[in-house]
Amino acid sequence: MSKSISSVQNPFIKQLALLKDKSRQRKKSGQFLIEGKRELSLAIKGGYAIETLLFFPDLFSESEAKAMSSYGIEIIEISKEVFKKLAHRDTTEGVIAVVNTKKHTLEDLKLTSKNPLILVAEAPEKPGNIGALLRTADAANVDAVIIANPKSDLYNPNIIRSSVGCVFTTEIAMANSEDAIAFLKKYNFNIFSAILQKSEPYHSQNYTLPTAIVVGTEATGLTEEWRQAATKNISIPMQGVIDSMNVSVAAGILIFEAKRQRDFK
Repeated sequence: MSKSISSVQNPFIKQLALLKDKSRQRKKSGQFLIEGKRELSLAIKGGYAIETLLFFPDLFSESEAKAMSSYGIEIIEISKEVFKKLAHRDTTEGVIAVVNTKKHTLEDLKLTSKNPLILVAEAPEKPGNIGALLRTADAANVDAVIIANPKSDLYNPNIIRSSVGCVFTTEIAMANSEDAIAFLKKYNFNIFSAILQKSEPYHSQNYTLPTAIVVGTEATGLTEEWRQAATKNISIPMQGVIDSMNVSVAAGILIFEAKRQRDFK
């Protein structure tokens, strides 16, 4: 292997440590870190451009690393100390990649279905919730996810981890709510906004036409923009003491009802 780095004081390693820890640095450089074999393979599948691969030979073999060089990727062997500095979690299989971000604009969405189903999440903040929403979207094979009024960096390591790599294989756009609504109306989507007030039971609606299901945060729900834009405001009848549930759970219930109607129509 032609190149190796053993010191955590190496300027390149210090730069990568900032990529791991700082959203500002990721946005400034247009790059982020991926760790783990599954996440790396999903990023390649999702068409991400990988610049550099760093591997710790005790956990990731040199032959595996050399195989990656066929993609035109720079390969660097690193020491245990460097690996520990860059790894976000202890169970990573000894491989870390430097990857270019994508823009995730509405115009970049590839909607190949003639009857698309989209999940919209307004202002989700917790990385765990965002990751869970992306896993739900993947499980239901929705056509795209739109994050409206985004509050978090999509390439936060906790989002990558909690999405188990679905962040790389899901069609994702990020936009303000106004632009997201304009996009959905332009393409004649029925908009179903999950709202408690003045709503109808979710299972009484027809989701077999082009559909966007919109969910908000547990704390504040959806903004008035989505209430006004909705074809219908929908709710999940609650039978317990509290009047809300985790946003990813709610999204799963709504999305899979839409899938049920479409699969058996």
